[in-house]
Amino acid sequence: MSAPLQKVHESLDAYKRQIPFFNYQALFKAQEEDYVRIFKDVCGRGAYILQKDLSQFEDNLKKFLNVKHAFGTSDGTNAIMIGLMALGVGPGDEVICSSHTYIATASAAQILGAVAIPCDIGPDNLLDPKDAEKRITAKTKVIMPTQLNGRTCDMDAIQAIADKHGIMVAEDAAQALGSKFKGRHAGTFGKFGTFSFYPAKVLGCFGDGGAIVTNDDAIAAKLYALRDHGRDEAGNVVMWGTNARLDNLQAAFLDFKLKAYPADMERRRTIARMYNEAFKGMPQLTLPPGPDDDASHYDIYQNYELAADRRDDLRVFLKDKGIGSIMQWAGTPVHKFEKLGFTVSIPGVEKFFERCLMLPMNVTLTDEDVAYIIASVQEFYAA
Repeated sequence: MSAPLQKVHESLDAYKRQIPFFNYQALFKAQEEDYVRIFKDVCGRGAYILQKDLSQFEDNLKKFLNVKHAFGTSDGTNAIMIGLMALGVGPGDEVICSSHTYIATASAAQILGAVAIPCDIGPDNLLDPKDAEKRITAKTKVIMPTQLNGRTCDMDAIQAIADKHGIMVAEDAAQALGSKFKGRHAGTFGKFGTFSFYPAKVLGCFGDGGAIVTNDDAIAAKLYALRDHGRDEAGNVVMWGTNARLDNLQAAFLDFKLKAYPADMERRRTIARMYNEAFKGMPQLTLPPGPDDDASHYDIYQNYELAADRRDDLRVFLKDKGIGSIMQWAGTPVHKFEKLGFTVSIPGVEKFFERCLMLPMNVTLTDEDVAYIIASVQEFYAA
């Protein structure tokens, strides 16, 4: 037992503290002077839309991901939408996605007139390639895995299925910037990959933001125009487009934060390691893969999502201890939004959502915070 955890166990009630699921205020306070400096610099120059700060962030993002093209977007949802537009997805097409994802993954296809086809998850709680293959029809145009919770899917298996059936792969990597599979970054396997910079993401801004990346020159040319009213690099309107630009101020914040991003990823991996080490012998919990379990995966732990017996009682107990927890997607997988017309049953996802729970996971947590969370979970099951 670690020293912080031993200390907490000795007097858990006296040690009580408040640990929100995500501490938005602390995210700003940690480097307030730098953020104020950036704000004054950008606003003092009147540099708000498509300025050098955005170009610089896009260049640095390309270097980080080792990808040819990167475009900042207004958010992760619009990034997926313009990506699918660039692939020619439209009415009559089907896009296969995991049901364990945010509704945006599916809605981006539906808004274009296509049909989102949710599928089941595997043991890692990511898209199950075998189940996805069963759902391929003559109308299937794209399979779009979600690189969830900071972990990348088995992209070898997914690409093999896509090649076999002559369909395209695109990636919703909103939660996985920096995650890798066999040394290759999430978001760089398919025709395009998208990211979200929502404040709670591992790399988060102070509002909405996103990016889309690709190694395909022809797709990149379309994306450049699609995110800015159909205008090409010469400023000529060459197609119908939309306004999906990342504003320059948010780009400046993100570019600053990207410098410390490797350290942030490692901190999350350290916290995940602490959780897994403490919980691995508890039969009431089903844990996510640990950071050292599989050399093929480099997980960044956007979230620490486990499955827990008596999940709802545990959440109440943790709340009484001052600890925030959530059920991802408010406890509703995509195919359970019945008002959207879904009628299918997806057993693996449904079983997982009976027990799924996310514990706090972010760089504002101290070792003492993590120890308090661990001790509280252990106390609940010991009782």
